[in-house]
Amino acid sequence: MNKFKLQTLSGMHDILPDDQKYYQRVQKAIDSVVKYYGFEKIETPILEMAEVFYKGTGVTTDVVGKEMYSFKTKGGDIVALRPEFTPSIARSYIENGMHNLPQPVKLYAVGPCFRYERPQAGRYRQFEQLDLEVLGDSNPSIDGQIIQMSYDILKDLGFKNASIQVNSIGDSECRPYFKKILTSYLKSKKSSLCSDCQRRLKENPLRVLDCKEEKCQVVKAGAPQIVDHLCEACHAHFKQVLEFLDELELPYELNPYLVRGLDYYTKTVFEIIDKDENGISLGSLFGGGRYDGLVKILGGRDTPACGVACGIDRIVSIIRSKDVKTAKVEEPEIFMAQLGQMAKRKSLKLFEEFRKAKIPMAESFSKDSLRAQLRSANKMGAKWVLIFGQKEALENFVTVRDMKTGTQQEIALDKVVEEMKKKLAKK
Repeated sequence: MNKFKLQTLSGMHDILPDDQKYYQRVQKAIDSVVKYYGFEKIETPILEMAEVFYKGTGVTTDVVGKEMYSFKTKGGDIVALRPEFTPSIARSYIENGMHNLPQPVKLYAVGPCFRYERPQAGRYRQFEQLDLEVLGDSNPSIDGQIIQMSYDILKDLGFKNASIQVNSIGDSECRPYFKKILTSYLKSKKSSLCSDCQRRLKENPLRVLDCKEEKCQVVKAGAPQIVDHLCEACHAHFKQVLEFLDELELPYELNPYLVRGLDYYTKTVFEIIDKDENGISLGSLFGGGRYDGLVKILGGRDTPACGVACGIDRIVSIIRSKDVKTAKVEEPEIFMAQLGQMAKRKSLKLFEEFRKAKIPMAESFSKDSLRAQLRSANKMGAKWVLIFGQKEALENFVTVRDMKTGTQQEIALDKVVEEMKKKLAKK
């Protein structure tokens, strides 16, 4: 009988303690940027009614059609693990009456999303995603701000070759006409398209421009460009977005075939890609754009909006591979060593007093050997060790050893927190 081996599901992964410093570094960069720009955090449920994504993301998209984890509950509801944040945040905006708040509403979310796609380095079926959303403002400056924030996060994380690709895909006024022109062109090249794009040609021809299959690239290169067919309003909006990017001195390229793979986008779409030293693309890190019709599609008011998402795991993977310097974790400068049961009990209380005083301290309560505890303190580079043995516990004092000089002094138990605070202030 074969022994069953318990392990993570394909495409799922543990984020181990050694990995946490990378995720914390990314979170620190996110926190710095979102706080500066006045974004507020929102947390939506991992599980939503599947209709949120059918209507929002689009039934014909790969995200919903191929990759979404959906199932029927015992009560008969069709629910889904969120494959992305944007429709969930739009649903929350409607449900919680956020249109009554001062507009625009600036929100960000960080958390797990789920897609059934082929696992690869930095891409998982459960993945951590960052989402920035601005709802209730149609001004092109919002598009520029979202792109700037995305770029800032990458710069803070040490990405030196990030580049922005930007396009406009128009709106309900000009896109239908362009679709007719594009469809006519693609039909003449149908035999040269991959099987997925032959299906997309019927469902949503714009999606063909998003295909990454090599055989479709030649067809795409000769396709008509939507920027040549924008209506006056979309043309004016896109022109202002580019003017903002010029003013911000951001490195961008016009990509007339960039459409993004989700149905709700209107007008501005963009991606930020990482490049190697030779300028060759290493893939997309951030992707987003404007989605002025989504809130209305989900049953809300006509609400302009713009947002962006990025896969945090992918960024962490690149940070590791590039060996970008991670934020150094500062070790506590004080270590508590104890010897004997009475000292162990009292040292737990003393440790809590240091926590209340917001003074970082390390310990090794599981060890009984003083020598082993001193080795731990020395290894982590502690400057002082508080030694709390049987004599100290009985007479209510602590022996403080200076690890550099080896000198020791006795400090009354009720004075030790204040005395250590003074030592830290003098260093």
